Amino acid sequence: MATSNVDASSSSSSSATASLGVSRFQHTPYYCEENVYLLCKKLCNDGIAKSAGSDLFVVFISNEKKQIPLWHQKASHRADGVILWDYHAICVQKRKESSLPHLVWDLDSTLPFPSPLSTYIDETIRPSFQLFSEYQRVFRIVHAPIFLRSFASDRRHMKDSAGNWVYPPPAYDVIVAEDGTTHNLNEYMEMSSVDVVKSIGPDALDAVLTQKLGVLVSESHLEELFSQIS
Repeated sequence: MATSNVDASSSSSSSATASLGVSRFQHTPYYCEENVYLLCKKLCNDGIAKSAGSDLFVVFISNEKKQIPLWHQKASHRADGVILWDYHAICVQKRKESSLPHLVWDLDSTLPFPSPLSTYIDETIRPSFQLFSEYQRVFRIVHAPIFLRSFASDRRHMKDSAGNWVYPPPAYDVIVAEDGTTHNLNEYMEMSSVDVVKSIGPDALDAVLTQKLGVLVSESHLEELFSQIS
């Protein structure tokens, strides 16, 4: 995960989650995919999420140009927190109780941690903000139990042509998938607006829960998708 300059003109109780702090979670700047992987594991291990992570979903955000504006990000140097990432990864926790909002866990956000999904969309994604076509965002939704078994990264994307680190890597070992795969981050990052589902129907819902790479949706279908997942 890297940045560019951008101009802004272009199933736990609420009390349990509210008491959590970002400092309880592993966070390495610019390694959002690994941060979200470890975050999902900790939420499961600490009893904040279901033990197998069935209520958790990893969301990758990017587009064809690898230029996506997001607001309220800690790495921003602007008052409104806007920044241009090449991609970003967050966790959404779906809660079945109708009285409780779905939650977004974003370790790079300045919003409350976690934040209600609707608030995160309004404040971080800002769908009402008119963007040029090259900044339109695509969302890959992957069920956490599948992601935790399948994801792998040897961090090659964080090295320059001479083999030097662009950003310092985490101190822990690289993440290897259960089947021995050592790197597939590019598969999660690659996404195009032409591949987003046109509507949230049975096929899209099945893909989220069964497919390694989940399903691609536009921001207009993001809340609807989580509202329909059983």
